[in-house]
Amino acid sequence: MALAAALARAATRLLRGGLPPSAAYPALSSRSRLFCSPPADNEPSAPGGVEEAEAEILRDVKPVVELVKEILHSDRYEDGGLLSPDDEKFIVEKVLAHHPRSQDKIGCGLEAIMVNKHPGFRRSRCLFVVRTNGELEDFSYRKCLRNFHRKGLPVPCR
Repeated sequence: MALAAALARAATRLLRGGLPPSAAYPALSSRSRLFCSPPADNEPSAPGGVEEAEAEILRDVKPVVELVKEILHSDRYEDGGLLSPDDEKFIVEKVLAHHPRSQDKIGCGLEAIMVNKHPGFRRSRCLFVVRTNGELEDFSYRKCLRNFHRKGLPVPCR
């Protein structure tokens, strides 16, 4: 749990504009060793250990965060704009697939992914699933990435 919290904090820093130079992976790794128990004989562990798993997660997440931020905050898409086929494929495979309730979000089927203002937070733009029946369902890319972190952790540290 402590490692998951540390990774969530690192992801939050990354989502807010990157990790500061002083936040190197070894500092995060040394803290994780204090809180993670070694895997039992019957539990699989990440090849190379926790440090490599953490570094790999952060390497995988950074380009995803950069593209999502560019989609949401650039002028590529106006409010209510549907994503291009390439961007949609990327978001569905690299983001939405990791949402803890992705099947509920997709519902009866996925027609498209749209960028629009959040109905409850009018100053925030977010991603929406456009279902095949025309309904819209917003989803948090941050929840998706937090869940991605949990999936990538060695079993004893989840």
